[in-house]
Amino acid sequence: METTQRQTYLDWLRILSILGVLFFHSAMPYVAEDNWHIKNHETSNLMMESNYFLHLFRMPLLFFISGTVSFFMMQRRSSLNFIGLRFRRLFIPLLVGMFIIVPPQIYMERLNHGFSGSYLDFYKTVFNFVPYPKGSFSWHHLWFIAYLFVYDILFAPLFAWMASPKSIGFKTKLAALANGKWIYIIMLPGIVWYALLAYNHPETNDLAHDGCYFVYWLFFLLAGFICITQPLLMDSLERNRRFALRIGFISLVFLYYLRWNKIEPGYELWPFSGDSFMGLFLALRAIVAWSWVLALVGYGKKYLNYKHKALDYLNQAVYPFYILHQTVIVVLVYYIVQTQNESILSKYIYTVGMTFFITVGIYHLLVRPYALTRFLFGMKPKSEKKPVAIPQPEKINEVMLVSA
Repeated sequence: METTQRQTYLDWLRILSILGVLFFHSAMPYVAEDNWHIKNHETSNLMMESNYFLHLFRMPLLFFISGTVSFFMMQRRSSLNFIGLRFRRLFIPLLVGMFIIVPPQIYMERLNHGFSGSYLDFYKTVFNFVPYPKGSFSWHHLWFIAYLFVYDILFAPLFAWMASPKSIGFKTKLAALANGKWIYIIMLPGIVWYALLAYNHPETNDLAHDGCYFVYWLFFLLAGFICITQPLLMDSLERNRRFALRIGFISLVFLYYLRWNKIEPGYELWPFSGDSFMGLFLALRAIVAWSWVLALVGYGKKYLNYKHKALDYLNQAVYPFYILHQTVIVVLVYYIVQTQNESILSKYIYTVGMTFFITVGIYHLLVRPYALTRFLFGMKPKSEKKPVAIPQPEKINEVMLVSA
């Protein structure tokens, strides 16, 4: 059982997750079918399939990790103190994003569609507060931060109880799930919910009209919180990691077999009429998501639980990187898609490389050194001491994980 050392595998998983988001969003201008802010003239079906796979588990993994973050942040804090911390780490950066980071994305999209005014002319429309796409007010990729903030506000009392000695009896009962493969029961509520509702309630990321996905993402966050609360459950995920990967691999191959042979809802070869069996296909997608998330956590705990001198820097950088990266992508892509005689692959590689270079440069030179920018991007003050791990899970100080 891991209780005496900092759980660095969660840091590494979070860093790798954000890196995956970089590859995912950098591909969006070049994938077929999916609408995005700016699209290349030529698109790739194969790149679309890669993004389809990434989309199934990239955000669920981030929400799972965020659930563990909420547990660590709740240590020795009341519900009100926890809410105050989340307000500073999540709500402030969200506002900064909506008024400073996201508007350039919308402006470049407007230019791509024929708008000819200056940025100042466009920026005035942000304060009309008309939601995107009709207006210019949006949180775009920062929807994740908005959802996470709402989750933490709503569940702060439950998190406080779970992180306190008052829940010792409940956590002792949770340990029963660590026997055998019972841990995978935590997958069932999310799979059933998604199978029943996802078809008629597509993902919107706007909070107000996203009832299915708002609850679906929540299941992953709660799973992360519960598993880190009872360390035996994390031990079980590590022990059974091959089982989870096996289920994830088989279900993914089967899903692609159906997709590539057009045996899915909406196509003629789908053997079922009406919506009665729609849930079967949707359940398969959710099984892929849950299996890969739990497998990655298990493998991360096994192989990534080590300290490296670069970890502290990367762990501080990853949150501002997430906030900044998509704006850099959209601005770059506006010019990249105009180039002639360049392959999709070369454009994609250049998008990834230049986005990484520019985003890290902005962070290192303009965000990291200054107290004001650190505050606006949800970072800890420079003078804040690093947490020290102590034996009991209920008393572990906050680790260097700031939700992405």
